[in-house]
Amino acid sequence: MNHPIAQIIPRCAAALVAVAGFAFSLPASARAEGFTQGTQVPATVPKLKPGEFVWEPERAPEGPVLLVVSKPEQMAYVYRNGIRIARSTVSTGKPGHDTPTGVFTILEKDKKHTSSIYKGASMPFMERLTWTGIALHAGNLPGYPASHGCVRLPLKFSELLFTVTTKGVTVIIADEHNAPRETVHPGMVFAEPATGTAPAFNDAGGLVWQPEFSPAGPVSILISSASRALIVYRNGVEIGRAPFAAPLPKGQHVYSALDGADAEGRRKWVRVDGKPEANDPSFTELAQAARLPQSFIAGVRAIVTPGTTMVLTDMAVDKSTQSQPDFKIISLWETASR
Repeated sequence: MNHPIAQIIPRCAAALVAVAGFAFSLPASARAEGFTQGTQVPATVPKLKPGEFVWEPERAPEGPVLLVVSKPEQMAYVYRNGIRIARSTVSTGKPGHDTPTGVFTILEKDKKHTSSIYKGASMPFMERLTWTGIALHAGNLPGYPASHGCVRLPLKFSELLFTVTTKGVTVIIADEHNAPRETVHPGMVFAEPATGTAPAFNDAGGLVWQPEFSPAGPVSILISSASRALIVYRNGVEIGRAPFAAPLPKGQHVYSALDGADAEGRRKWVRVDGKPEANDPSFTELAQAARLPQSFIAGVRAIVTPGTTMVLTDMAVDKSTQSQPDFKIISLWETASR
């Protein structure tokens, strides 16, 4: 159900505190807990303390942005153009108010968001992930999960992050450790630049390719063995779909496309779900087993750029996880139709 923006407020922040230097004032209820201001530390620091963050935007000055939040690590990782440019400590939902895992897109941004649920608590640099109350925003980081469902960030980091994100950016929230590493696979779908003709709309055969529905924005590719489908999204809008009957490895596998290719022209990807290398599938074998039309493969390859997100899952895709405006590709590591 769609709701007026004014009536829908993230449900995650309890009372928060006023921040010196902000142009707006906070009520007394918001002064009790306090924002964690945040401390930038060198990239060489291996383990961050609560409130610390690393910020290196110069490593990739431009390109698509991907944000990965690890609940077990209480960490966030930021990639631009497939290169990690930042990492920060966070505080996710406390017991009874768990932060949902999944693949989301940023729906709304507000520098000076105020909650109407928690007595006017301020949520600076809010970036909404769902219309039902999950967002990224500045808050208190005690060193453990403490929010009412949102992802709290150090104030200084949330302000910096706000400058590199846009609506439609992909955000992955995972409940497994995220120690990203580079991985290269020879993929028919995810390889060299496209050649050939993009497919036409063919609903009767289960093949859909309508990139004009969303001409620009971040690209996400979802392959679900349970739904027997490959689905392509751009800027949160479905632009392509093809039957995919080939079996996938058990569990979920999440990748982000890197800038460049190897000597054989194969796309490089960074894996962001931290699972063992032995679980990596062969995209070539998957595409061949699924008998994807060459024209569809060409169309998908044409829009894969550094920062493209790919999710392989053995879970079903529920219609509610794809509907606008509360767009969520799939709830990873939990039942999608909850």
